Order: sequence, then structure tokens, then C-alpha cells
Amino acid sequence: MQLRPHTGLQIDGFTLGEKLHTGGFATIWEVTHPDHDLPMVMKVPTILDGYDGPTIVGFEVEQMIMPRLSGPHVPRVLGSGGFEAMPYIVVEKIDGGSFLQVFQKAPLPLSDVIEIAARMVHAVADLHRQHVIHLDLKPENFLQRKTGEMVLVDYGLSRHDLLPDLLAEEFKIPMGTFPYIAPEQYLRCRDDPRSDLFALGAMLYALATGKNPWGTPETLRGVRKRLWRDPVPPRAIRPEIPEWLQEIILRALVVDPMRRYQTAAQMAFDLGHPQQVKLTERAHKLKQDGRLQVFDRWRVMRKIRRFEAPKSMAAQMAMVPVIVAAVDLSPEGERLAEAVRNAVKRMLIIEPEARIACVNVLKTARIGIDQATDDQGNNLHVARLVALKSWAEAIDLPDHRLTCAVLEGPDPGQAIIDYATTNKVDQILMGARGHSTTRRYLGSVSAQVVAEAHCSVTVIRVQ
Repeated sequence: MQLRPHTGLQIDGFTLGEKLHTGGFATIWEVTHPDHDLPMVMKVPTILDGYDGPTIVGFEVEQMIMPRLSGPHVPRVLGSGGFEAMPYIVVEKIDGGSFLQVFQKAPLPLSDVIEIAARMVHAVADLHRQHVIHLDLKPENFLQRKTGEMVLVDYGLSRHDLLPDLLAEEFKIPMGTFPYIAPEQYLRCRDDPRSDLFALGAMLYALATGKNPWGTPETLRGVRKRLWRDPVPPRAIRPEIPEWLQEIILRALVVDPMRRYQTAAQMAFDLGHPQQVKLTERAHKLKQDGRLQVFDRWRVMRKIRRFEAPKSMAAQMAMVPVIVAAVDLSPEGERLAEAVRNAVKRMLIIEPEARIACVNVLKTARIGIDQATDDQGNNLHVARLVALKSWAEAIDLPDHRLTCAVLEGPDPGQAIIDYATTNKVDQILMGARGHSTTRRYLGSVSAQVVAEAHCSVTVIRVQ
């Protein structure tokens, strides 16, 4: 017998409490369970008595994908039920609420725009690392933990790179939320993670300007126009927006996915390193393209049926990896530093589009810096940065692909690990000095990084 959700209903040990939300496709209920003492909610799809295929299949997709996800940027799944009695998913209750109310206050102060955007992009980067494209990113699908992490919800339209795409198999219409849907989604492509980056660009545009880049179309005909019609440049609406931020926004909104950001990690890196953003003519635009340019694009785009999609999520993310070179600049580490630099050059042959982040750690006391200046009165941090940039010159990359940072902390290994985590680094290259009794008993920085970093680590030695 099919059950209907209501307060007091018990199913599989869960007891439904207050109904928290009624949406177009599901209801959300508070629930309790004797085996779980944390706050929980239950999502129940709204299944009508007639045919409701998209809702049913979308819920099956959520039940397939969500239990496979982990980490702070996704809700923890605590239970699920099939369609035999009543379909549901129970997840932890995220205490921070939806970001829709924040977007309704836009335009926000630019410092808030940048900070919120960085956290949104980090959440998407983490999802992509788990082989999932969300495909319905919008303000109400971003929640926030009290600890600050963004949490992505509502996976009914999502695609897992390693699972069957039930929606593509059963339905041939474009799916998504029209103000944020990417051009390739309109063309029925569901296998490109860069679609999520387009949606991020649209939301960042809205946070900065208070307007959606293409308004709020209610039909697919309205969505189709973004194949050839560029949005009003953000700085034309709000002149105080810096050029580097407009560059990021408009690059995310490029029609052709190949000319967009290629990974969320790449976009996150630019948001965290504005001085390294390469400015193009996009950064300086103050008006939309003229009628002739738009007409030329329309003649091309009205015939297009599909953009080239990546072979897989892993292949796409590997196109533009972020590689950290951790360098020891001490005199006794000169040979090792040279070996690390040579390893970076070899890596660039294999990964020609990689972004290189060169770091050095200035070890500090547990409270404050032991010494801020050297014997000649030079600032130690500045001196290290100058030396690091000098070391990096021979790598011979343009500024927007090569960064240098001096990290400070009492634990060099942890400083490198934290930097790699924050910047979604794909690989760390670092040197390790020869064996010694001290390292044997106390451990080494390289061993700590290898053991604790959430990415690949290559340790280089010299004889």
C-alpha cells in the first residue's frame, strides 16, 4: 500500500514531525529515529496519481548518487526508502539555511561577493572530484553549515560520471533552471562539468549586480538566445566592480565550453589570486556587443547541435591541474631546489596547461614570528618572496599561470597541506633531504605531506 507523508507517520524507524517545506517536486519533513541523535530531514517526492515520470526518475537519480558522496560540501545520507511503500531520503539537517535570501539582497558588497563566490566554487570543485555534475545549480540549492562550508543539495537532475544517466535515457528535453542553464544543456548535453561553471558565473553576476545576466526567461525560447546574445558587462551596471572580477564572471559565461574555465579548481584559484588573473578584452567591456557581431554569432549558433564534451570528468579535471612546487631556499638545499625546478619543467611537458604555484614556508613560533627581520633589517617574508620569484623565473610561464607564495606557520608540513587543500591542488612536488637520525625518529616534512595531503605527492631526492 502506498503511504502518504504526514506528521506522526512512522516508516523504517523514522517518525515524521513538522513539514518544513513544500516544493514543486517534493516535501521536506523533520524526522527523528531512536538510533540517531542528530537533527535530520526527510525528502519525499510528490508523486501524483497520474504519470509523473521526471519526478520519479529524478528521485531515483538522487537515491543512486547521494549515498556515494562524502565530505563537508554534501549532506550525509542516513536512510532511504523505495517506491514500494513511500520513497524517501533522510539526510542530516543543515543548520545554516538556503542562500536564496542572500541573493535576494543583491547587489552585495564586493568583499562579500568574492568571499561567497569562493566558497560556492570550492563546494562545486569538491563535487566534481567525486565524479558528479550537479546540472541544477541555483541559490536555493546552496546551504551553509555553521562552520562556513557550502553544502550542495537537490541532485534530481545530476549526472554521475560512473553511473547510468537515467534522465538522458528516458527524456529528450533540456532540464535545468532557466536563469542559470548553460548553452550546452539547452542542446541536451548532460556530460560536461563546465555547465556547472556557467551556472556559477550566472550566480556570481547576480551577486555582484543584483540582476541575472539574461533576466528570468520562462521558456526554452528565452534560454536559446544566450547562444548568441552576450550579457550586459557587470561594470556597465556597477562601475566599482574590479576588472579582474568582471574577467572571471564573463569567462565563466562564455558560450563555447572550451573557452570557459575548464575546472572549478581553476576558477577557485583565480578568485583567491586576483593579482594573477589574466585580463583580456572581456575585463574592459562596458557595453554589449553590437548588432553585427550578434547577427554573425546567430548565423553560426542557430545551426549548432552540440558542443564537444570531455570524455570523462577525470579527463576534464586533468586538463588544467594545479601543481604546487614546495621549495627549500636554504643554501644547503640549493641542489634539491634545482631538482624540484627540473621536475616542474618535466611535469609541464606532460601537463602543458597546468598552473604552477611555488611555495616556501617561513617557520614561525607557536605564538607570533620568532624574528621578523634578518641581521640587516630586511623583512624575512619579503626576502623569501623575492628569492622564491627568482627561483621560479627559470620555469618560464606567464604570470597568470605561475604564482609564488611564502607560507607562515610553526609546522611547515601542515602549512603546505593547508595551502594545497584550500587551493584544490592536484599534485605537490617537493624535495626531501638525505636520511638522518633526527628525521628517522621525528619524521620529515615530506613524509607528513605524503601521509596527510588530499592529492598526489611526488617526493624528489638528490644523491
